[in-house]
Amino acid sequence: MLAWLLENLIKVGCLTVIDANGKKREYRGSGGPEVTIRLHKRSLNWTLPLNPELRLGEAYMDGTLTVENGSIYDLLDLVGRNYANLQQSPFHRIGELCRLICRPIHQFNPPWRSRANVAHHYDLSGELYDLFLDQDRQYSCAYFNDPRDDLDTAQENKKKHIAAKLLLEPNHRVLDIGCGWGGMALSLARHADVRVTGVTLSTEQLETARDRAEKAQLAQKVEFALRDYRHQEGRFDRIVSVGMFEHVGVTFYRTFFSKVRDLLTDDGVAVLHTIGRSDGPGATSSWIRKYIFPGGYIPALSEVVSAVEKSGLVMTDIEILRLHYAETLRHWRKRFLKQWDRAAKIYDDRFCRMWEFYLAGSEIAFRYMGLVVFQVQMGRRQEAVPLTRDYITETDERLRNGRQAA
Repeated sequence: MLAWLLENLIKVGCLTVIDANGKKREYRGSGGPEVTIRLHKRSLNWTLPLNPELRLGEAYMDGTLTVENGSIYDLLDLVGRNYANLQQSPFHRIGELCRLICRPIHQFNPPWRSRANVAHHYDLSGELYDLFLDQDRQYSCAYFNDPRDDLDTAQENKKKHIAAKLLLEPNHRVLDIGCGWGGMALSLARHADVRVTGVTLSTEQLETARDRAEKAQLAQKVEFALRDYRHQEGRFDRIVSVGMFEHVGVTFYRTFFSKVRDLLTDDGVAVLHTIGRSDGPGATSSWIRKYIFPGGYIPALSEVVSAVEKSGLVMTDIEILRLHYAETLRHWRKRFLKQWDRAAKIYDDRFCRMWEFYLAGSEIAFRYMGLVVFQVQMGRRQEAVPLTRDYITETDERLRNGRQAA
């Protein structure tokens, strides 16, 4: 079964497989990367083709699949270049159909389940995230104004780009839904003289965010709470949500946007920053769902737009960031690999292989598999933002040059 799958998969590059008996077989297409892997269990010959999205990652984590010529990134890069061929596999089609059928169950995220899903990923040791994130712990897509930007610069660019779209004015009340470790909220308060409420479901993130606000002497302007967005009350001039919408689940999209509308003032502006699919609705990878983001789902723009339309909000701007997240993940992966020994002391080598597979696979998905980032700006009224987009570029430039937006 594995031989049949690889013969139909590899049309670009070359994959050499050494099986558990030491037998070597080569699958070669046109010019491209060349990778050699070794299988240490005979059962992989049939478990891998039955569910490659799940079993490949598990085999690498468990050490039953090793890469002898290249790295796991090189292997996934080879697969990514041939991904269109994998999609034609009957095993892939059956698996995708099963995931689509089960999608409402996998993405059923009421408050109690959302809290558990968040804890699975975001309540990991803060020391782990310090190993590969930027100084501000921005755990979302950076914005590369210049391909030569380092990670810290690109993450600052991202925060300022979003701030430009928020049209902030002094003393505005701002809500940050899914505030993470507080970086966005603190940056907005520091540079735009606004009052910010940040909400998260992660106790680890909450503790860090509050500590950072105290140390920055911004606790009077920024407050953080352990709270589900559905339980938030009050009215806000601006609402921002970065890297949180992927955890909402399709069945709760209308709930999310209806809540944003209820919380937004009549002349308010909201900006949503989320990973998205450029090829239409789909289903979450079984490996990602099991090991990294339970309950998570990356939406197609059609799914977002439909929910916004039904909420009564008006979309005032949509921007699609293409390879920015691929570059962000490249930085994260290289940083993590340099800190492998420290990460192994926090957890173990199996965890490190899991995290490497997660970062490498995610980068490949943005390079070859149709993942992008959507920034959707919304309001309750069409007149909430200027007539043209010029203000975004102008404010963006002022913020990058260290001058507060007027």
